[in-house]
Amino acid sequence: MKQFKTSFLFLGLSLFFITQSSQSQNVATNIDKAKQTLNSIYKYYSEKNTFLLHENYPFDADFKAGYLASADTGAQKRFAYLWPFSGTFSAVNTLYKTTGDKKFLSILEKQTLVALESYFDDKRQPACYASYLKDAALSDRFYDDNVWLGIDFVELYFKTKNKKYLNKSIEIWQFILSGMDDQLGGGIYWCEQKKHSKNTCSNAPGSVMALKLFEATHDSVYFKKGLELYNWTKETLQDPDDKLYWDNKSLKGRIGKAKFPYNSGQMLQSAALLYKLTGDCKYLLEAQSLAVASMKYFTIEITENGETFRLIKPGNVWFVAVMFRGFVELYHLDKNKEYIDLFNRDLNYAWNHARNEDGLFQDNWEGKFSKKTKWLLDQAAFVEMYAAIAAIVD
Repeated sequence: MKQFKTSFLFLGLSLFFITQSSQSQNVATNIDKAKQTLNSIYKYYSEKNTFLLHENYPFDADFKAGYLASADTGAQKRFAYLWPFSGTFSAVNTLYKTTGDKKFLSILEKQTLVALESYFDDKRQPACYASYLKDAALSDRFYDDNVWLGIDFVELYFKTKNKKYLNKSIEIWQFILSGMDDQLGGGIYWCEQKKHSKNTCSNAPGSVMALKLFEATHDSVYFKKGLELYNWTKETLQDPDDKLYWDNKSLKGRIGKAKFPYNSGQMLQSAALLYKLTGDCKYLLEAQSLAVASMKYFTIEITENGETFRLIKPGNVWFVAVMFRGFVELYHLDKNKEYIDLFNRDLNYAWNHARNEDGLFQDNWEGKFSKKTKWLLDQAAFVEMYAAIAAIVD
């Protein structure tokens, strides 16, 4: 396994560190919260002499990833799988996008993206990022894992105007294209090695990625594919009753009817982008309708000190962060701050209730249940959300 021989690059934790004596939990800005949580990630998930990160803190030698297409044998777990590690790319990327602080770009270029290349598999073509380190045994390659990265690379291009990031996104897109065929009338598979289903989590963000590549390149090929994927997902996986999105459809025609925040959130973002690019109000109405349905389904009503409000349901925090991307996209179009204010309140609530003494979050925003270990992806998701909302409310 390749090690990166350099002095450990937190870029100096003192770069971001905000002491409790100077910023109380109640007055810290959202950017402060993002920086503090990023500090905690590098403090607790890092290992000396590498920029790779552990999946959990405390390190759990018995951890088995339950999100893979194949059973986790336990052989690959010293470092995080690609999916949770990629969350740190999104987190730092969003901090850089919001602040414009070149220190975050330096973290990306000298730390995060260096480690990310440890997952890059060019032994199999088209090349893409594998679910585990390339120096380990061959691992499955997921279309959704790669599309998240493709979105981040094109977002980084928008901020830096450095074409190497656009080219990386386009390279990833070639892998995404290889996951499409005419089975089920179109759509992208979930896993290259297990082509058993086509999932919202690959198709909805696939549409978002294509539309963002259209924005970056002005090549209509990307727009057409983004619209095609949006329409396919809407026709194939939308629940006609509540308008939210189911998880997948198998090649045998069976619908996996689980509903996750990121699936509906990415269709919300795609609809918002289609309205932005076409001016067709039907897409704005679809995005707004989906926003209403998502807030109803993915929040719960709680009462505290005689006041009742809606709080994000417990569960995968990163799914919520990806859903939030859709709400941010919509806000920039309709300027309706209702949902932004809800997220801002909930994020503040989580800051005061769901963090432990190490500054790490659990996945229950009320703080009622505490797991033994804290997952890397949950922490990265909170960094992303605090950084993203700071651009609007701070």
